[in-house]
Amino acid sequence: MRIISVTNQKGGCGKTTTAVNLAASLSKNDRKVLLIDLDPQAHATLGLNIKADLSIYNVLSKITTQKASLKDIVQKLEDNFDLAPSAIVLSTLEQELAGEIGRESLLWKNLCDFDNTYDYILIDCPPNLGILTINAIRSSSEIIVPVEASRFSLEGLDQLVSIMELVRDRLGHKVDYRILVNNFDSRLRHSFTILDRIKKNFQGKLFSNIVHVNVKLKEAQNNGTHIFNHDKYCRGSKDYFSLAREIITNEKMTTVSLALESRMKEIMHNELPRLREIVFSISAPWAKEVYLVGEFNNWQANNLSRMDLNNGSWVKKLHLKDGRYRYRFVVDGVWIEDVNNPSKGTNPYGGMDSLVEVAVKK
Repeated sequence: MRIISVTNQKGGCGKTTTAVNLAASLSKNDRKVLLIDLDPQAHATLGLNIKADLSIYNVLSKITTQKASLKDIVQKLEDNFDLAPSAIVLSTLEQELAGEIGRESLLWKNLCDFDNTYDYILIDCPPNLGILTINAIRSSSEIIVPVEASRFSLEGLDQLVSIMELVRDRLGHKVDYRILVNNFDSRLRHSFTILDRIKKNFQGKLFSNIVHVNVKLKEAQNNGTHIFNHDKYCRGSKDYFSLAREIITNEKMTTVSLALESRMKEIMHNELPRLREIVFSISAPWAKEVYLVGEFNNWQANNLSRMDLNNGSWVKKLHLKDGRYRYRFVVDGVWIEDVNNPSKGTNPYGGMDSLVEVAVKK
């Protein structure tokens, strides 16, 4: 399950439009999606024409007379698309939780107890960096930051990154973010100028897809639905469908990475008992670079054989199988033997190689 927050403290950047239509698009791609409206303005709730007696406030509040679980408030919109609605009373939560220990993790704790029945949980955040947004960041593994191609589009992004770093440092939770260029007007040369600036300043942090200005997106919101129910052939539909596909592609890459990581752990678990850790070291505080070469690495002086400098000594750890190995150090290009190891053997070139015997414990 991927939990993604959509946030930007700057208003008018298309945050709620993105949260609603991306959630709908993911559901159209056969993903089961829950959209959590964490904005007291409840624009996602209103924009999907939902009226509910219980909201996310009743889940997070400790003084409400109608305490509820997340399951209790979920509204089914369509196949694969559910909503956890918001209400204006949520705006009182920050004051209510003042001084409360663990207040920044309330949403995360509720999601931990929530059945893993969704492929995606999207969180629509309020346009500020208060306790609700911090709760969303703490709960998420990813952040989508919608920005416009305008002069003030990235205003406040540094503060958002600082909050993410604070959550990482204080709560031990790391979250990654990506920028979505939104409301892009391709008729304006200025839009392309700002887009180039964004690409330059945030290389590697941008989605490939861009959401263009499209009046149909506003019409859909005014009609209380998402863009795919309003006009599935318009530019807005195509943009959000492409964005969903890009996110799903990343999902597949993540799955492959996890599989590879699992396989590597399995290999290490099986092989490590048959290996022994050997620490090689040489004192050469004046040296610029030192390599450890030998029969275990085909005598290659490269990045993999480079030794690390630690308090004047160059150190390298290797895991080796049973056997006897010849080795030498390469200090600033000069091949030398290990003066601290009395075990040596003559090599075919008339020089001396150091020898190490490895006996793995059974």
